[in-house]
Amino acid sequence: MSSPEITRHVTFLLATRKQGVIVSMDRQLNIIPKKKWPLSKIGWMVLLVLYAYGIYLIEPFKIHRERLAASDIGGSAYSYGLAPKPDQFEDAVVQVYAARTWGAKKVLAVHTWIATKGKGADHYQVSQIIGWALNRNGTALFSEAGIPDKSWYGNEPTLLLDLRGQDAELVVDKVEAAISKYPYADTYTVWPGPNSNTFIAWLGLEVPELGLDLPSTAIGKDWRPWNETFGWSPSGSGVQASVYGLLGLTAGFHEGVEVNVLGLSLELDLFDFALELPAVGRVGTAPVDVDLVFSSSESEAAGR
Repeated sequence: MSSPEITRHVTFLLATRKQGVIVSMDRQLNIIPKKKWPLSKIGWMVLLVLYAYGIYLIEPFKIHRERLAASDIGGSAYSYGLAPKPDQFEDAVVQVYAARTWGAKKVLAVHTWIATKGKGADHYQVSQIIGWALNRNGTALFSEAGIPDKSWYGNEPTLLLDLRGQDAELVVDKVEAAISKYPYADTYTVWPGPNSNTFIAWLGLEVPELGLDLPSTAIGKDWRPWNETFGWSPSGSGVQASVYGLLGLTAGFHEGVEVNVLGLSLELDLFDFALELPAVGRVGTAPVDVDLVFSSSESEAAGR
């Protein structure tokens, strides 16, 4: 570049300094003024939730980790004492459990399963949907004799439904028949569904006598096929509109009022005086009085 050209170039740069394009030849790094992007506390919380949710979406690519987990379907052989022992309790039992799932997903979600025992049976039948079983067995539905109230990948189970005696006897055959008819056993999608929570919610629809109310952390419970966007709520006590489990609204006696956005649910249980929050779960009265369950189990054992 010749001397006249350099002179014209410098003159142009100095002329544009008022527009904030460049301050001087000695400070060319300040070409564009810096802008501040303040984030409120709410903004940081939203980013944190989105980050955790992103991990949840990525987790399916790590599905092989499930195969490396402990035997006995990810649970220990230890009973938490929430289910009556079959050799000490002759009557029928139907129970639904939830526990935080494995890996990073447990920040947001739980895994749910159901246990049934007919009158006089000497064991429980534990039924659930397991993603990796689909590739191995051609079906994601896993149903076998087992311990109903064991942990799930080291996470303690929560009892969501507890029917015993006459109450359980009225529905146990219906539940076991519905399990064998589950229509989505040959497909599995961790998000938005169908997954393990979709299975339990579907059972609630098939057997409304259960009065089933799954927690807000049971991501996938609101999944519905495109052609079934409108229908009854999983408890059978209300109605639901859900667009493939991504956006929905539920209102029912057992569910209360629930809003679902991208699988994350906010629920107000008007009759149970409880609040269900995304990731956090239930705040307020527990779905089942565990103290009463333990007391009942002790009485059954003592009466044997």
